[in-house]
Amino acid sequence: MPRIERAEAFLVDLVPKVKRTDAIQSFKSQETIFVTLTDAESASGRGYSYTIGDGGPSVLALLQHTLLPALMGREAEMIESIWRDLLFTSHATAVGPIMSLALAAIDTALWDLRGKRANLPLHVLAGGAKSRVPMYSTEGGWLHLEPSALVHDALAMRAGGFLGSKIKIGKPTVAADAARLEAVRTALGPDYEIMTDANQSMTQPEAARRLPLLESLNIGWFEEPLPADDIAGHARLARQSRVPIAVGESLYSPGQFADYIAADACGIVQADVARVGGITPWLKVAHMAEAHNLSICPHFLMELHVSLVCAVPNAPWLEYIPQLDEIAAPMAREGGFALAPTAPGLGIDWDKDALKARMSEGSQFEVRPA
Repeated sequence: MPRIERAEAFLVDLVPKVKRTDAIQSFKSQETIFVTLTDAESASGRGYSYTIGDGGPSVLALLQHTLLPALMGREAEMIESIWRDLLFTSHATAVGPIMSLALAAIDTALWDLRGKRANLPLHVLAGGAKSRVPMYSTEGGWLHLEPSALVHDALAMRAGGFLGSKIKIGKPTVAADAARLEAVRTALGPDYEIMTDANQSMTQPEAARRLPLLESLNIGWFEEPLPADDIAGHARLARQSRVPIAVGESLYSPGQFADYIAADACGIVQADVARVGGITPWLKVAHMAEAHNLSICPHFLMELHVSLVCAVPNAPWLEYIPQLDEIAAPMAREGGFALAPTAPGLGIDWDKDALKARMSEGSQFEVRPA
């Protein structure tokens, strides 16, 4: 099997085209960390991960000084072994976001390389459950938007074939959250799916006060109502709620998901391929959820997640938030359905000139065997 002989990494900073706010933060930019791996036969794979405005240079530093040097000379096909060994190479920094984001950039590059060498697209390579998936839109549901704007966007999404929208909640009063959700439900009717996301902004009693509202409007799920480390609070809330509790974008290992599932603290799993450490652990979480008869509905990164949700049978939705339009060809879709890429590997058609033009100054480096 060919061995890794060279790694290149750099950062591209992508500013959102629209204002994105939730109950605890604003999405300032997508610091996108790229890793390209080349093997002894000159085959290459490109992977990536991201932050929402802070921490990108720290991820690059961990890659440059620790993880990529340890990768040199490894057999590229031994992805499971590589992932585990790299985790323990810097185990003092795990489990946590910087380590997981760095691992994800390497792991997605390895899977891209594997797919290209096998001449298989990722959704087939990783399982092959389906070829398309319905989408819901988050891009028009941000917390600063007025009810009329939420309605306008949801109507436009439905006209384009989308089957659902996600609305951010976490206003200071239940009445303010109610006004936003009721406006969308009244305008869109009972058949359009509405999800909600509180972005970890509430206490368990505050979240519980909103349950009658969410239940009366037949909301699809209640996402991140509490801080991600409050498993007991989520479990109490899940026992009270007929609306599924969704968690996962702020969890960084399969073990953290196992703890939630064991505690009956969630009804929907939302692993983010970058934040959980790559495709290798993402698939473990997806299969763990399936074994417990739970759905996985991943967070963000639709251009990469489209292949993963089409690889497994228990992924009913893909979140629509466009962010890579400036540096990659648009994701293939038919109306409100995303289509799994058919090109080998990740199937993302990167614009090399755009990547070069938007590369953050001084971020690029190369690693070769010592």
